[in-house]
Amino acid sequence: MTIPAIKNADTGTLAGSGMHILVDHFGSLYLTDVMHIEEALTRAAREAGATILSGKFHKFGGHGGVTGVLLLAESHISIHTWPENDYAAIDIFMCGTTQPDKAVAYLEKHLRPARVEITRVNRGLPEPVVPTV
Repeated sequence: MTIPAIKNADTGTLAGSGMHILVDHFGSLYLTDVMHIEEALTRAAREAGATILSGKFHKFGGHGGVTGVLLLAESHISIHTWPENDYAAIDIFMCGTTQPDKAVAYLEKHLRPARVEITRVNRGLPEPVVPTV
């Protein structure tokens, strides 16, 4: 998804910073499987056209959940799971030419939630314009 440019008659065209998508998965599979979740987030980021810089994933003990984050050149994608509540919170923030909705679709297909709630937020304010002399 491309962030539309913000037009200002006095200063020209300015652009937003990116798209932030908050995804709630209810009834997902693999909420305790750190390897499956890491692979799913990695492939989702690639589907969106993002550049992965690094990642860190942690499985909490016993039947605990997973916390994971991928640092992207275009921002980040993260997940926190609560298997005891059958719930996963996913945070996707991407800018540039990425297509974060492709990451959303990939994760839904591969984590197979029973229900999904999505909130999209355009982030960023127009950059200040310094007049040329």
